[in-house]
Formats: sequence, structure tokens, C-alpha cells
Amino acid sequence: MSTLFRPAADWDTVPDGTEWPGPNTVVLLHRPLRPGTDPAALSRFAEDRWNVDPAVFEEHAKARSLNFATIPRPLRQDAKYYIWQLINHPSPGTMRHSGGGDRPAIATILTVFSSFKEFLSWLHRRGVTTFAQGTPALLDEYLVDVDDKPISMVRKYRRVGEVRRLWSARGILPPRMRLPAVPPWGGQESRDLFGRIRPDRDNRTPRIGELTMQHLLIWAIRFTEDFADDIVAARAEYEQSRLRQLNGATRSPVKIRTRMTAYLDRLREHGGQLPGQVGPDGTLVINWRHIGRILGCTESVRLTASGRKAIESGIPIADGAYLDTPATGRLEGRLWRHHGITFHEAPRLARLLSTACFVIIAYLSGARPGEVLNLRRGCIEHDTANDLWLMTGRHYKNAVDVDGNKLPAGAPRRDPWVVIAPVARAVAVLERLHPHPLLFPNRITPHQQHLRNTKRRGEARTDNQISRDLAAFVTWVNTECRRLGRTDVIPPDERGRLTASRFRRTLAWFIRRRPRGLVAASIQYGHLHTRMLQGYAGSYESGFPDEYAFENWLYRLEILADDAQALDDGEHISGPAADAYRHRVTAATRQFAGHVLTSDRQARDLLGNPLLQIHHGQGMTCVLDPVQALCRLRGTIDDPLVTPDTDDCRPQCRNIARTDRDIQHIRQHHRELTTVVDDTLAPPIRHDREHHELKRLQRILDAHEPGGHQ
Repeated sequence: MSTLFRPAADWDTVPDGTEWPGPNTVVLLHRPLRPGTDPAALSRFAEDRWNVDPAVFEEHAKARSLNFATIPRPLRQDAKYYIWQLINHPSPGTMRHSGGGDRPAIATILTVFSSFKEFLSWLHRRGVTTFAQGTPALLDEYLVDVDDKPISMVRKYRRVGEVRRLWSARGILPPRMRLPAVPPWGGQESRDLFGRIRPDRDNRTPRIGELTMQHLLIWAIRFTEDFADDIVAARAEYEQSRLRQLNGATRSPVKIRTRMTAYLDRLREHGGQLPGQVGPDGTLVINWRHIGRILGCTESVRLTASGRKAIESGIPIADGAYLDTPATGRLEGRLWRHHGITFHEAPRLARLLSTACFVIIAYLSGARPGEVLNLRRGCIEHDTANDLWLMTGRHYKNAVDVDGNKLPAGAPRRDPWVVIAPVARAVAVLERLHPHPLLFPNRITPHQQHLRNTKRRGEARTDNQISRDLAAFVTWVNTECRRLGRTDVIPPDERGRLTASRFRRTLAWFIRRRPRGLVAASIQYGHLHTRMLQGYAGSYESGFPDEYAFENWLYRLEILADDAQALDDGEHISGPAADAYRHRVTAATRQFAGHVLTSDRQARDLLGNPLLQIHHGQGMTCVLDPVQALCRLRGTIDDPLVTPDTDDCRPQCRNIARTDRDIQHIRQHHRELTTVVDDTLAPPIRHDREHHELKRLQRILDAHEPGGHQ
């Protein structure tokens, strides 16, 4: 029997085409649900707390709910009816500039629910008991009150936005729940009511400091390449020990005696030690609990003949409960663990290894944090024909259906990310580290136990958990550095705590500012530039080209300011593109001085402006005209991200200009070559080659002098 019904009174008449819930109606009646959801556990309309988690597919999302108990009682029931319609009606109302379809995503409803509750609490304080009592004059009063609040502009936008959303749903609500027919505040936009939001893009996602990021990446790669084998093996032994305990301990004295004898003989043969711990008096004593794990018995074995046999064996006691797994990894030629890994260290080191893999994958792929946290086993493949490592996954941002509504389960990426070998190795390490389908599960424990101890099946780590893991990784590294007397600590980042969202911005900065810099294990950002911006990851869907465009924009403006100042100070320019250089610097300074960007996409579009096509190299400046360029361009001619290969600059290119700063570099090179040419012992072939280059440089220096021939 259906739980949907229609009230009888005209004041409560529900419009045709609108379903109306009863007390037992399922809250998520018309929403896709996560696989494995128990229908009997779904929230019902009559409950005051609605669990909407089954409709949230992102594995890294936190479990959240809608709590109606905090809404004033006179307005609570209608609020539930309204929110139920937002969740289940196929087209509850159109919000202008929503960027999607008519139906809000569950994540949107969760985000704006607090703003909606603020509006209802405000109405309640003024004696309002139905939405229909919200007259235009009353809404004007609410607007003034919101404007006077000492809250951010974004929160003001949200509060009035939820009034607009309620108004836009008039057509599916009964008369008592409808705001007046006149649009709130005459239909004016929030920017007209409060002023335009000017997002501070640079401060919202600060990049990670250069030294912090370099050392973080270095240590992450050490974990995956030098320590991983030891940690994976230790974690496997740790789990086997725990399983022996879970499966029940033997109480057979014969079995225990046999196992103890074999165990002690093995220790003597290999020069091993009994597991130990520090006793109450500070002395080392046998760790009987770990003995029980090894032998598959209880720690009361210490009271038996087998226990006395261990005590009287004469075998020394270790300073910890070490696993049998030997430490083979090396840190600059020395074993990173002299005595192996202890039982209690194993799960912590496994978590640190997982965090190291996250650093490498998130940073060197340019993928969004949520996309990385939702990666699954088997996501890496090698394209042998093109020698490319490809990483597949799902994306959630901008994943919509034909009507523009968000696809809650996301969508497979049309094109894979193109990554480099360290990313592929990190994924392989994770696949060995644990058996979960997700690469970054909440807990690195056997999957069945993981399911019993979490609210959501297969839940991945959240952004907050990753932030805590990054902090723990830095703490462990710096503690080890102090213990070993090393200086390569991970310095604190002056811009705040490390978060997952900061890696993409930082990668874009490094690729743009340090294109030839080597960072850990020969990772070269120039190589990443080619793979990521021209490979599959450079597709607009990935979003990374916008991140790079923003960094490129900032960098070019900084260089432009330096160039303009140098011209004002009388810097001389020579070369075939000298006039074009002077024109572009002067015109660009006028056009872009004080320019404010409101989005990454705007930066990408503006980069196509010819005035910004000035690229400084070593001893030359490229005033880029792609049509005349003789080098191999990075990107296509019509791509705003196209750049010249300044390492492949051809002397005959008409795009070359030379500033006084470039000439300083050429003079230095000229002096070095003069020393080589003057060396009478130099081989003739080398002498002729350098002499030819010396004459070419001299022609450049002569041409740069005032009155010289270009």
C-alpha cells in the first residue's frame, strides 16, 4: 500500500504532479542509492533526523544527516515537506546561476540546510507559523537583518539564496507553503543587494612552500621505493598474528611445549632475541603477550613449564616486540631499521606508507583530491606503444546528466590521467599493502572487519583524515631526522597546515616556476609539463589546465612588472623582436595593471592575449609569435597555454629579443669561452668549435651596443 496521500483542505491542496509523503514514506524515495544499502534502514519522513548518506556516492565523503529537531516546532513539519520535495521532486524549481539542472544535489542540500534553518528561526522569532505569511515587507526586513550581520559575503549570499530557492518551489507546494508571487526583493541578484563577491583565489588555496614540498616529496618517495617492501611484509606478519589471536588460542600443553621448543631453537640458530618490553621498574622483561601471538596461545604461558623454559633459555631480551620480518631497506647506504619493525609499529608504518603514496599520487598526477581518494585497484595501466602510464578513475565535479543535474555516482573519466613512473609505483605499493577495493580506505585492516566498524561500506579517507595523516607523516619524519642527526627535516609551511586541496595548486606553481628543477629521484617538472598539459590529463575535464593557467598568469604578470620597471630605468633591447618587445611590455602594463581575476578559467582565456607572450630564457627573450617560431612549441598554435621551448632556441628565429639582463649572461659565457679558446692545449676540434661560438657571441654583443646592427 502506498504511503503517499493528499490532504483535503484547499489551504493544503497539493498541486497536480506533486507526490506528498506520509509518516512512513522513505526520505530517499526517488534518489539513487549506494550499492548494498539496506532498504529497511532508510530514514522515514516522520523521523526528525534524516540519514541521507545512502545517496552520497563519493567514497571520501563524511557521513552526514539533516536534523530537523533544531527547527522551531511550528515550522518544522512544513520544512520537512519542503526538503523532501527538494530531495525527490524531479524539478523542484529553477535557481538562476546554479550552474546545473533544476534538482539540487544531496551535497548542496546538506550545505545550504543551515542557511535555511537560519531563515526559519528568524521567521519564528517574528511569530510566523507558515511560509505564506512571508510578505514582501517581511522579506525586506530579513534582507536588512542579513546585511547587518557581521558574517562573510558568501554566507549572506547563501541566506538570501535559500529564500529564493523556497520561492522557486512555489509551483510544487500547497498554498500555505508558498511565498508571495512577487519574486523576493524585486528579483534582484545577490550581487546587487550586497555587492559583488570578489574571490581571493590566491589566498583561498595557498600553495605549499617550496622547501616543504620538496622535502615532503623526497621522503614520500623514500617510503615507496626504499621502505615499502619492509613495511608491506611487516604489516602482513602483523595481520597474521592478529588472525591467530582471533581464531582462538590453543590451551594444549603439548602443542604449546612443541611450539615453544621450535621457537627457542630458531632464535638460537639465527641469533635472535626474545620479545621484550620495559617493566614497571625500568628493566627489560619478556613480552608474554607477543609470545602468545607467536605461539598461538594466551600470555598466561608465562606461568607454565613452557614459560619457564623461555625464562631459563639464556636468550637475550630485545628492547621491543620485533616481528620476524627483517629490515632490508636502506637510507643512504645504511639500514633504516637496525632491529626490524616491532608489532605495534607495523600498523602505524603502514598508515605512513599509505600517506606517502597519497602525496605522490595527488601531487604528481594533478588529480582532484576527491578523485584520488576514490581510486580503486587496477587503476594503472601501461601504454607500451607510447610508453605512457595511464591512471583511470571517476570524476564527480561537473558530472551531470542530460538535464544538467548532478550524477550522484559520478562518471568514469573520459580520458585517463597521464602520470609518471613514481605514481604507478605508489599505486602498486598500495595494492600490495592491503586487500581493499579502494586504494585509500578508512582503515588499513582486513576488509570484512573494516565493514563492521564503519558506517559506510568501502568508505575512503576524508579530506580531514588526510590532513591529520599528513601531519603525522611530517612528525614521524622529523622525529627520525632528530634521532639520526639528519638535516633534511620537512620544515613547517608558513601558509598553514598541509591539506589535500593544496597539491594541485603547488604542482602548477612548480611546473611554471621550476620547469628544469630536479626534485627527488630525478622527477623533472619539465617532463611533467609535457605529460600533463599535452597528454590526457591536459583535457579540460581534468581541471588541471585551469590551475596551471592561474599560476602562469601570476608568473607572467610578475615578470611583466619587472620588464616594465627595467624599461623605465633605461634598459636597452636588441634583436629582431626588440620593437615588438617594447610594444608588448608597454601595452600590457597599461592593460593589465590592477586587473583582478575572478576564476581560473578567466586566467586561461587571458593567457591567449599576445601582449603576454613574452618568455625569458638563458641569454635571450622570446617575444612569441607561434607562426614565426623555429623551436618545437609546447602545445598547439591556437592553445593559450602554448609556450616556446627556450632550451631549443634557434639563433635565426625572428622572435628573439635581448635585454641588458640577457646580455649579462652572454658576456659571462663569452668570458668563459675566451679562456677555453686561449688554451693552447685544447684539442683542435674543440678549439675550432668554441672559436666559432665565440665569434657568434661577439656579434650579438656588438649588435646590442647603441647603433649596432640588429
